[in-house]
Amino acid sequence: MTRVAILGATGYTAVELIKILLRHPEAEITALTSRSEGSPHVAAIHPSLAGRLDLRLEDLPPEVVATRADCVFCCLPHGAAASVVPKLLAAGTKVVDFSADYRLSNAAVYEDWYGLKHPDPSRLGHTVYGLPELFRERIRPAKLIANPGCYTTSAILPLTPLVKAGLIDPSNIIIDAKSGVTGAGRTPKLTTLYPECNESISCYNVGRHRHTPEIEEIVSAGSGHATNVIFTPHLVPMDRGILSTIYCVPTGPVTEGQALTALREFYDDEPFVRVVEHLPGSKDSSGTNFCDITVRAVRGRLILISCLDNLIKGASGAAVQNFNLMFGYNETTALL
Repeated sequence: MTRVAILGATGYTAVELIKILLRHPEAEITALTSRSEGSPHVAAIHPSLAGRLDLRLEDLPPEVVATRADCVFCCLPHGAAASVVPKLLAAGTKVVDFSADYRLSNAAVYEDWYGLKHPDPSRLGHTVYGLPELFRERIRPAKLIANPGCYTTSAILPLTPLVKAGLIDPSNIIIDAKSGVTGAGRTPKLTTLYPECNESISCYNVGRHRHTPEIEEIVSAGSGHATNVIFTPHLVPMDRGILSTIYCVPTGPVTEGQALTALREFYDDEPFVRVVEHLPGSKDSSGTNFCDITVRAVRGRLILISCLDNLIKGASGAAVQNFNLMFGYNETTALL
């Protein structure tokens, strides 16, 4: 059994992670942390876990967490994670970090998009990005994994094969993405209150969403071609799920069939990417670790459509995929 701890265990991604790990035959949850007063029982924070896990959320220093766990899933906010991760690594634990603190390779880019001075800049550019479909062999021996963002996964997976194959112009990509409200996290915000977001759809952070440089950097790294995107996220009144519609300019007379073939060949052996002919909807992948992708040729453009569950393939499911690779378990364990 591999002992695992979860830092910042009060959020939506944390509860999804706990549910997945509870059915993992080789994982034992040994510690949950939070700054909640009184060390509440996990069922008091996540009632769906009543009778399933008997642990309290404790305010523990990383050195103590490391004595209880072989792997730590860090669900702390941006900036806070990179203040803790070095101590966990020094104590000998492996870490899967859910924040954006290690996803980018340049501290100046991080500071520009996140408005924070990076607490651990020496690891930037050396941390493995946790998208198994692109970086599986680098993930296996890694001690620290930067778990991908949810929007980014929905864009990187459909784009990378076509950019790599030279089928689309990497400098002329428009991503229109829509996410359920859980993507905004569990901390109360005016825009995610029920009366504000129900029966409404709205865009936000136009031109300045933090996932923009992450998409560009990882598609560039995975394809070998410098990539630039315009990314516009939208909030839709549903609990979970992401649908990304991506508008691309083909580099020549590329047919819909050629694009689908390129996607199928790239993901032929991937257990969690489904290249489909129908137009996927968010419900198709809800509650699963699948990403569904298709493509349409329209008036000289290629339109990519991808769907995934933002809490699973976009967060906790991907984290367990990475965990399985890091500890030598079957990659699909607890995810199918």
